[in-house]
Amino acid sequence: MADTLEVKKRETRGKRNARRDRAAGTTPAVLYGHGAENVSLSVDSAALAASVQHGSPLVELAGDLKESALIRDIQWDPMGNQILHIDFTRVKADERIQVAVGFELRGIAPGTKEGGVINQVIHDILVECPAVSIPEKIEVNINHLGIGESIVAEQIELPDQIALLCTPDTVVVQCNEPAPEVDEEEMAADTSVEPEVIGRKPTEEEGGAEES
Repeated sequence: MADTLEVKKRETRGKRNARRDRAAGTTPAVLYGHGAENVSLSVDSAALAASVQHGSPLVELAGDLKESALIRDIQWDPMGNQILHIDFTRVKADERIQVAVGFELRGIAPGTKEGGVINQVIHDILVECPAVSIPEKIEVNINHLGIGESIVAEQIELPDQIALLCTPDTVVVQCNEPAPEVDEEEMAADTSVEPEVIGRKPTEEEGGAEES
């Protein structure tokens, strides 16, 4: 379900006014797309942060205008703690869109009981789906994954009307063989051997031994 964000039209421009808006608890934004004019907006910073944390890119804008929109671009402060600016793009309910959706692994791979290590190769993927049917995540069942095996994109069960936009053999997750054990005593012995220095001149003692 899409979050609803109350927005107000913003008449002012410039960095100084943007800083003033953020100090007052609102975040500057812009809405564009579908051939309509760009609209500068402000949105409550706390509500926006909560919506972004929920993870769904689809939001319903309310207040000075009513639009369904996608979160397209977020500008963060250098520390990644505060949203400085956000871009929305208009979208219609029956429109098919392309959007990145994250994977979530479910279950326990049998290979891990034999010492295998799970390696999630990719964490999100581009899909095409109706704007109103964007999944929050795509679940990947790993209950059958043994050592040396992998799951590719075409093996993932998808909700209706959702299509992956990648090659069918794209590896999503794999169970790798355990790393070979290292003998610490052997390592210590190897490091204790003094390496031969090429071109080293023999000592007097070594030279005498050669002469005799």
